[in-house]
Amino acid sequence: MIRPPLPRAALAAAVLLATGLLTAGCGAEVEPTAKSKGETVTVSNCGKDVTYTRPKRPVAYDVSGAEKMFSLGLADRMRGYVMNKLGDPSIKGSPWRQDYADVERLGTERITREIVVDAKADFVLAGWNSGFSEERGITPALLDKVGAASYLHTETCWDYGDKSVDVTPLEALYTDLDNLGRIFGVEKRADKLVGDLKARVTALKKTWPANGDPAKVFVYDSGTDQPFTAGRHAAPNDIIKAAGGTNVFDSLNKGWTTVGWEPVIKAKPEVIVIIDYADQPAKEKIAYLKSLPSLKSVPAVKENRFFVMSYGDAVSGPRNVKGAEDLGGYLRSVGR
Repeated sequence: MIRPPLPRAALAAAVLLATGLLTAGCGAEVEPTAKSKGETVTVSNCGKDVTYTRPKRPVAYDVSGAEKMFSLGLADRMRGYVMNKLGDPSIKGSPWRQDYADVERLGTERITREIVVDAKADFVLAGWNSGFSEERGITPALLDKVGAASYLHTETCWDYGDKSVDVTPLEALYTDLDNLGRIFGVEKRADKLVGDLKARVTALKKTWPANGDPAKVFVYDSGTDQPFTAGRHAAPNDIIKAAGGTNVFDSLNKGWTTVGWEPVIKAKPEVIVIIDYADQPAKEKIAYLKSLPSLKSVPAVKENRFFVMSYGDAVSGPRNVKGAEDLGGYLRSVGR
């Protein structure tokens, strides 16, 4: 996940299917090894050991939560998912379209404690400040009082609790898939998924140019007065790195956040990644950036180097590797 709720303001499907990892609609049975260990398991989540009883009515929030579950073959065990309607294009482009259709959608805005209670959920998967929120009254502590366990996306742990967990976004993804595999008793499937994702990243790195500095990349999600972008804790930071580039805001100790236009201009990005979702099509965002006189000197704008990335590829989830592969293909196509 993982970014705050959507603000207002390549390898193709055949390759994905060839991995055997992203096939939709393939339920995962509890593995015998997991059964023999009993119905509870303890994993570390945001630096705290948490013991889970195997969930029977899990609910996931947004693309990040839903697709981590779907990729592990857990769609048929889910009570439902909640996803902002602005992310609907991500469903259309997802390899798990059928799972989205088969699993009940419990809400089209933000997840709330009321949705969780009404669904009689016993497990909620979401991120801190991208689902769980003190301000909106849906936190792990409050959900515990109504009988629902919580799992926070590791990508958001840097801003939660004692903030002791600080791993790169891809490592956070692998951690979540491993932990969910244990919680739901599908460790073997999780091991294979993580192993194949890592192998694809390794293969992608072999396509990097032998010489020269990585291409400088700026992520533009939205915003006019200030652009909304990705810092080092957001998934695009690692997507860009795996593709052979460098995020111009790699040193920013944030997830998804706003910055000023001046730092963007000063960074001189060679490529701009446009995050595409429903309320503001990518072509409109590109037209806006081209219209700004202050950006005329930016190499990416001068050379018309815009790469459109689906919201579903850009938030924490198994599609991150596809996003990196596609971006890597684009960078090679422009000689970077």
